Amino acid sequence: MERLTGRVAVVTGASKGMGRHFVAALTRAGARVACLARPSDELDSLAAEFGNAVLPIACDVASSEAVNAAIAQTAEHFGRIDAVIANAAIFHPFAFEAGSDDIIRSHVEINVLGVCWLVRAAIPHLRATKGQVVAISSESVNMPFPMLALYAATKAAVETLCHGLRDELRSEDIRFTVLRSGSVKGGSGGKSWSEETISAFYKKIVETGHAAMTGEGATPESMAKALISVMDLPPDIGVDLIEVRAAQVGMPEGAKSVAT
Repeated sequence: MERLTGRVAVVTGASKGMGRHFVAALTRAGARVACLARPSDELDSLAAEFGNAVLPIACDVASSEAVNAAIAQTAEHFGRIDAVIANAAIFHPFAFEAGSDDIIRSHVEINVLGVCWLVRAAIPHLRATKGQVVAISSESVNMPFPMLALYAATKAAVETLCHGLRDELRSEDIRFTVLRSGSVKGGSGGKSWSEETISAFYKKIVETGHAAMTGEGATPESMAKALISVMDLPPDIGVDLIEVRAAQVGMPEGAKSVAT
C-alpha cells in the first residue's frame, strides 16, 4: 500500500547508510524524494535505482547557499515539499583532547548548522503544505558514548532546536518529530574509520558498558519503517519524540571481538 502517495520529501545524507534506506522506504510508500548528499557515485546511482521518484542533488549541508539552492530546486522540480528528513551527520569517534580543529568544526557545521539551514529554507514550503520536519537523533543524547561526546552534544542541540521550533510554528501546522535512533546494523559510519579508531572505540565502549547498553543493533529496514509510521499519521497528531532501539540483548558486531 502506497501510504505517502502525492507527498514530496527531502532527505539529507541520502546516498548511503540510513539515508539510502529512508529513500527506499519513502519511494515504496509512494513519496517522491529529493536526495541531498555530497557528490559521489552512490548519489548518482540513486536515479538508476529509483527512477523518476527521486531527484538526486549534490549538496553540502554545511553550506547555507547550497541548501537554499537544493530546496529551491526541489520545489521547482516537484512543485511542493511536504517533509524534510534531517539525516546527514558526521559520526566519527575521537579522543576529545586529540580532536583537530577540522573534526570539531565539521561536527558542528554538518550536524547542527546543516539542520538549521535545511529547516530554515524549508519552512515557507512546509507552511504551504502543513508539512513535517523529522530530525534523526541518537540514543547517545541520553547516554553519551566515550569518544562520541561531541556527536552526542550535536544531537542534543538538534533535539532542543526542534522542541523550540515546534512551539514557534505550531500555529502554522508545521510538525516537528525527533526520531532518536539506537544502534543500527551495517551502518555506513564505521566504513571510513581507521583500524586504530575502530579498535580504540570498541575497546572503550566495552570497557564502559556502553556496548551492552546499546544492544545488538536494529536492522536499517526496521528503522526506515519507524520513519514511515511517523509520517503516515493523521495531520492532527504530532509525535514529538520517538526512540527506536534494538529489542535484542547483545552488542554491536564490532564490539563482540573485543568482549570475547
